[in-house]
Amino acid sequence: MAFDFISARLQEKHAAGYLRRRSCIEYEKDGIICVDGEHYLNFASNDYLGMRHHEGVLQSWVEGLAQFGGGSGASPLVTGYTQAHAALEGYIESHLQREAVLLFNSGFAANQAICQALLKDDTRVLADKYMHASFLDGALASQAPLRRFGHNDLTHLKSLLAKGTGDCLVASEGVFSMDGDQAPVSELVALCQGNDAWLMLDDAHGFGVLGESGLGTAEHYGLSQQALPVLMGTFGKAVGTAGAFVAGSQALIDYLINEARHYIYSTAMPASQAVATLYSLTAIAAGDERQKLFDNIALFRQLVGQSGLTLGASESAIQPLLTEGPNQALALSKALRTRGIWVPAIRYPTVPKGTDRLRITLSATHSEQDIRVLVDALQLAWGTL
Repeated sequence: MAFDFISARLQEKHAAGYLRRRSCIEYEKDGIICVDGEHYLNFASNDYLGMRHHEGVLQSWVEGLAQFGGGSGASPLVTGYTQAHAALEGYIESHLQREAVLLFNSGFAANQAICQALLKDDTRVLADKYMHASFLDGALASQAPLRRFGHNDLTHLKSLLAKGTGDCLVASEGVFSMDGDQAPVSELVALCQGNDAWLMLDDAHGFGVLGESGLGTAEHYGLSQQALPVLMGTFGKAVGTAGAFVAGSQALIDYLINEARHYIYSTAMPASQAVATLYSLTAIAAGDERQKLFDNIALFRQLVGQSGLTLGASESAIQPLLTEGPNQALALSKALRTRGIWVPAIRYPTVPKGTDRLRITLSATHSEQDIRVLVDALQLAWGTL
């Protein structure tokens, strides 16, 4: 039979505890999800501020649908670029003090576009070991030599910077997606500027949360365009909609418009989505959701500290609880489900082997009681292992 490797590979993954399956969410309301007719407190969503169900976001999306229709109908370079897209780009440009912004359908597409367009055979790429797969896959598919430095290891990065000449792109994340810790941003900026390298940040998990108005790591650290030449952020997490952007110089964005195949040959994000995204950004800047999230993070870490369980060193909404292998992670996740808590196991290759975990994510929509229930359930579930 042709393609026998498919069944063999699936069997291997199952035996090793790495086989993945989807769970169909039947509905969601007020932080409760329904799966197979059962209801769970959801501690697995990247909707850190609860903006997906914000009344104003939903209403603005409806208004965008009425004005622009359900889709965009074409690529941005044909008829898919509207005043709604221009307004969203303009808001980010103005508030992050960038010359230009370009919208993409996803963070994966944006990272791939950066790699495909920028990385040439004489471009060195130095990426944090925990950089997102969307960037690493793009870099590996390019002609550029890729080296990965130890996670947040500035000494290792410095040694790699000293070993070459020519164009160099240093890539890291603002807030890391699986560990929840932050990059040493100020030190990265200094190293890059001292070695004539460009710094790129994937701020998927910082954008919407960090900064005075929620515009992420660049705003939080006051990073100029010169300090951070390439910034990627997404809307599908804290902002509560979908899509992504790349921000930088006018020359960089003009170059991507002309060279990035993920932009040129893809249908544009729906204009209604851009309308809702812009509304969400303004609502985040004016609202109290971020403070509620920070309060929930502090409460959770305080209660876990009192419980005797050990978390990773994260001050973000992403709180990793490491286990002793994939099967223990699966068992712990299952034990939580029996207690009405939804936290899936995260296993290799999403995280390195030996670091399988529960990736607990907190939201502004969680109540104090929700968090106390979670910590109690964690203690009880851990005791069954």
